[in-house]
Amino acid sequence: MSTHTRRDAIENRAGIVDAATAVIGHDPRASIDAIARRAGLSRRALYGHFDDRNAIVREVIAAGATRFNAIADRVDDADSRVAIARLASELWHEASHVQAAAALALDDAHLAETSAALAPLRRRIDVIVRRGQEAGELRTDISAPTLARLLEETGRTVVARVDAESTAALLIAVVTVLGIAGLSWTEARDLLAQHPDLEAQ
Repeated sequence: MSTHTRRDAIENRAGIVDAATAVIGHDPRASIDAIARRAGLSRRALYGHFDDRNAIVREVIAAGATRFNAIADRVDDADSRVAIARLASELWHEASHVQAAAALALDDAHLAETSAALAPLRRRIDVIVRRGQEAGELRTDISAPTLARLLEETGRTVVARVDAESTAALLIAVVTVLGIAGLSWTEARDLLAQHPDLEAQ
């Protein structure tokens, strides 16, 4: 296979993943035909890159996880409460563009592969929680691994269930996650007021 042919194949595969992300972002049950149409390919050409719809969904999940992990890697606020709020805010903005695809990735049917793909994000949450508990910024009545898991599960539920079109959705997401971390709703609102950039990613 020539370099040019290989590059075209990679670009076509990336185009299919982008098309699938967009289509599934509107309808998590979107057909293979809808994905092929959006990618500008025939169904047969699409099958030249992927064995079946599940293979495409797995690639969509992997691409989304890569973006989520990159966001987690950038969050470096010294105050763990701000770090958690920033992480929740930035992940919300990323997921809200493709909420149905994000909800699909977080669905129980795909949870094992999503969980593996999001291991770097999970490790980052764990580091933030441990640091926050040691600094007295986060609740300590729950062990760090349990609190980190609760934050992750809360984020999962909010992404899957809250209407991304709602103007209050981001606030609900961030305040809910901060509440699990140990802040009252008024403390969470005050924190957001002190850091307006958290709502304007």
